[in-house]
Amino acid sequence: MEDDHPKVTDLPWPLSGADALRDELLAAYAEPSRGHHGTRHLAEVLQRLDELDAAGASYDRTPVVLAAWFHDAVYDGERDAEERSATWAEDALPEHVDAATVAEVARLVRLTEHHRPDPADANGCALSDADLSILAAPQERYDEYVAAVRAEYAHLEDDVFAAGRAEVLRALTDTSALFRTAYGRAQWEQAARANVARELAGLPEPV
Repeated sequence: MEDDHPKVTDLPWPLSGADALRDELLAAYAEPSRGHHGTRHLAEVLQRLDELDAAGASYDRTPVVLAAWFHDAVYDGERDAEERSATWAEDALPEHVDAATVAEVARLVRLTEHHRPDPADANGCALSDADLSILAAPQERYDEYVAAVRAEYAHLEDDVFAAGRAEVLRALTDTSALFRTAYGRAQWEQAARANVARELAGLPEPV
């Protein structure tokens, strides 16, 4: 997996005549309060979607790429961020795409709350795998990611954050396959599980 810093100007945007919406989303991802869930994460998710496409993973490009743009459009540490991101898509997209695409984008954004797409859901599997691919990053990048997530929850005491983080990681990995595409399982599964196991081992035990 490549570990570079894509330029914002290079990010694929599938809608012509909607640059104002793109710039609004970019401004949201660039908010200073963001740690992991900022512009770099958006760029990496879009890169992983391209990687999946090049590897032969089949998905509907326009709704999946739009869902990638919207999936963390709202991120403030609250549990309903995915729902509010999906609502933003439902409000902003109708003037640019057909109703079916709007509905699919919103569905996919909501799916990223739990990352449990049906195996037959090609669009959901592609987006989920791209979003979770950070878990398979090289150790240095993974540790940057963990620190960035912690910064987003700086308002929480260490024990509270550790308990919540452990719950999230165990929920993600308590499945036979963390990644749902054939490419994701072949390329990212082993590294992701090793990274998660290492992080869990380093978290303090609950009191």
